[in-house]
Amino acid sequence: MKKFLTLINTCELKLCSYEAHESSIGSKMKIIDVSNPLRVNRLPDNSVILLSQGNYSEHGFKIKKVELRLYLEKTDKKLGPFSLITSFVETDKGTIEMTYEEGYIGLNPLEKIKEFLILNLGISGIILRSIISLESYQKSS
Repeated sequence: MKKFLTLINTCELKLCSYEAHESSIGSKMKIIDVSNPLRVNRLPDNSVILLSQGNYSEHGFKIKKVELRLYLEKTDKKLGPFSLITSFVETDKGTIEMTYEEGYIGLNPLEKIKEFLILNLGISGIILRSIISLESYQKSS
């Protein structure tokens, strides 16, 4: 497990843990940027695809897919389900899955977040944050 600094907003740095795996196909990166990677070591309970055309490029990376994934972890009788929502970005050079939001965020959180991202140009923020992390890993390895 390695640690690195990642830019969350324009003025906030966060220390994150990640696991990097070499894919059996070539040398594509597979990065899990979640505080405890075991939390996403299973199929998500739900997911929504935000972008899947594969014709968008950013900083030399061809973006193939951007997806939000929902992992339900526990349910509180008063607060409801505890959700971990991650962003998953697939590029021509590898994939990265990062924490987007977590907590007791109500029912149908994926649809609410998807709508917010689409209305507020948030998809490009997810892509840029992912590219920064992928570039950081490339430089450190």
